[in-house]
Amino acid sequence: MNVREIDHLVLTVADIEKSLRFYHEVFDMPILTFDDDRKAVLCGKQKINFQLSNHPHNPVATYPTPGSADLCIVVKDKMPEVINHLKSYYVDIIEGPVQKTGAHGKLTSVYVRAPDGNLIEISNY
Repeated sequence: MNVREIDHLVLTVADIEKSLRFYHEVFDMPILTFDDDRKAVLCGKQKINFQLSNHPHNPVATYPTPGSADLCIVVKDKMPEVINHLKSYYVDIIEGPVQKTGAHGKLTSVYVRAPDGNLIEISNY
């Protein structure tokens, strides 16, 4: 098997509209509608699908729970710009900037929480 990349991931949330608003407004990720009524946001070349905790889309993980994800997004912006942008949306930074190791080397990261409590690491190389 020759794995090339991650295509998408699914976040289980309590309120899809609230999550769409957060990812679209704060991170400027375009909103997508697919399979007639499902919602997602485009994150670079990948997408993030959303499903409701009380109405998940089958097949699902064993315990589809809001607030259980931890994901990292890479941005081109310099970290001071990222911090100012987050502050302009009143998004609390819970940690950082800190040095971390990503898939391609050293990262500088800040951490925030999405509306459902999912941990979002915002990084640049």
